[in-house]
Amino acid sequence: MAMQEGRPIAREGPAVQSWPKGEDKMIDSDPATDFGTDPTRAALLRAILPHVPFDGWSDRAFASAAQEVEVTLAEARAAAPRGALDLAVEWHRQGDRLMLEALHAADLSSMKMRDRIAFALKARMSALPEREALRRSASLFALPGHAALGARLLWETADAIWTALGDTSRDGNWYSKRATLSAVLASVVLYRLGDDSPDLHRTRAFIDRRIDGVMAFEKWKAGARDNPVLGPIARPLGWIMGQIRAPSRPSDLPGGWKPEE
Repeated sequence: MAMQEGRPIAREGPAVQSWPKGEDKMIDSDPATDFGTDPTRAALLRAILPHVPFDGWSDRAFASAAQEVEVTLAEARAAAPRGALDLAVEWHRQGDRLMLEALHAADLSSMKMRDRIAFALKARMSALPEREALRRSASLFALPGHAALGARLLWETADAIWTALGDTSRDGNWYSKRATLSAVLASVVLYRLGDDSPDLHRTRAFIDRRIDGVMAFEKWKAGARDNPVLGPIARPLGWIMGQIRAPSRPSDLPGGWKPEE
């Protein structure tokens, strides 16, 4: 497909996220690893979304987006090496960033933890309202070749939620919390695909039910330690979970990450 030579695209600054005072965080100081600083990729993502409901996250949709942005296919591939797959990944992460903005802007101090998690999931579902694009994304990441990447994206979202809500666990609970929330998120996404109710009313109610189910299990699990039958099994498992350590980013390696001054 013949395409015009690329024209300069107006650079848009990356979205700035507010963080709670006193919270330790890492900032990405390398523009090459921050999708939001690449105007070509940002423009490609905006251009491809109207094509996704019809063509999916496909080479055809990617080529159409490149043509609309007026860059060559080679330039588009330089910005998104895996083509539409890279744009689908970024679309998911864009939803995570919008969710975090909603979390940081909201007053969660009066909410119980289960309500904070439910609020986060509802904000995530509202962040990107394009249901057909979500359906195409679910189909894409269900393919065997992309299933691991899809699982990683769900884990990233769960980790972003727990981190934003101030999770301080550093043992096996760090993993179990994110694994459980990833499973809840996956079920919510599938439910969302069939929900055409105003303001996602049915999806919001489904989220509340799923959180209630998880909390009931956690209550049962906590009581198992004192149960005369289950205690001998639950207590050693609890000890093992306590020996597991959450991952941490090495501070002495070269790269773009550094503590914020």
